[in-house]
Amino acid sequence: MSPSSPSESLSSASSRSSGVEGLLRALAPQALGALVRRYGGFDTCEDAVQEALLAAAVQWPRDGIPANPKGWLITVASRRRIELWREDSARRRREESAAALTPPDPDPAPAADDTLTLLLLCCHPSLTPTSQVALTLRAVGGLTTGEIARALLVPEATVGQRISRAKQRIKTSGAEFRLPPEAERTARLDAVMEVLYLIFNEGYTASSGPDLSRADLTAEAIRLTRQLRDLLPGHGEAAGLLALMLLTDARRPARTRPDGALIPLAEQDRTRWNAEAIAEGVELITRTLATAPIGPYQLQAAIAAVHAEAARAQDTDWRQILGLYDLLHALAPGPMVTLNRIVATAMVHGPREGLARLTEAESDPALSSHHRLAAVRAHLLELAGDLPEARTCYRLAARRTLSLPERRYLESRAGRLTH
Repeated sequence: MSPSSPSESLSSASSRSSGVEGLLRALAPQALGALVRRYGGFDTCEDAVQEALLAAAVQWPRDGIPANPKGWLITVASRRRIELWREDSARRRREESAAALTPPDPDPAPAADDTLTLLLLCCHPSLTPTSQVALTLRAVGGLTTGEIARALLVPEATVGQRISRAKQRIKTSGAEFRLPPEAERTARLDAVMEVLYLIFNEGYTASSGPDLSRADLTAEAIRLTRQLRDLLPGHGEAAGLLALMLLTDARRPARTRPDGALIPLAEQDRTRWNAEAIAEGVELITRTLATAPIGPYQLQAAIAAVHAEAARAQDTDWRQILGLYDLLHALAPGPMVTLNRIVATAMVHGPREGLARLTEAESDPALSSHHRLAAVRAHLLELAGDLPEARTCYRLAARRTLSLPERRYLESRAGRLTH
């Protein structure tokens, strides 16, 4: 057998490293849950687990994955937690019994319950949404501070401060590591799903910066939502959120040209959509709508499914989409729901009807200066044949957006109407 070439060796090492990274992200909440359940003190345990994850990221690609990787992480994190406790004890000059310092067994508690408890703890109502996102990515997603900073396009020091403040706020709030009472659980689950949706949306269409999307962030949101759905198999909205993410992310391969330029939905090559993700998403939302109480994420997933099932843009069933948006507007009204419903109205009843609805919606402060309102108006004016006014609105929308790909696309639309 001939020896491996340098490129083959590098490829093999990269594959091992990628496999280790995925395993560590899956094991991170299980290890953290085991430590917090055993010792208490979320903040100290989270620091210890992060150090164990870093050690594993260095050692496992080099030495191989241990026979019991979760047990390895829990043992190493437990030792580090003990060291941190001893350092703290020395400063405070007090001791605890040796029995309290005994590392837990490799598998001391069911991982599934701990993962759900961690998600609910990271979305504690005392935290701001930005802190909830950062802490969820760190504690449940297993991402390092640097990875979170790159994902959210903020300085690493800023992410570190958010996480530190979040852990301190959880500590001072007296939150315990247990599932909240049933009366509080629904609201907390709503917060968990909102955080996962925020993570997905920021990855699918970056709010600022040179790239339209960041696949690593959408993949992480889908992975965490799969976990949530596995933990709550009968929860209709968890299933709806997963279906929505799958059906939306399926379009990603067709959303940009080779140079990174944005391609709008109507112009995308639908043969490049991810057929496997579409099939899974359609099956999931179809089954869920038939068996669970209806909710906003399910309705959004149903809308995405109608788009996904149209072989061509002109085959889209806009009347069905408008009916779904009417339901969504009644159930969970919001600025983006309003805009999307207006687009659906225009596709069914004509652009002039859409423009009239847009004038009414402009009184909403959340929409009046948003770039998407100007972009929708430009699109409807173009459909109505008012090209000079459409050009003006495209340029206004381009000035307002912080996304460079969106800005280039809007400017190109304005430029095309000049000729």
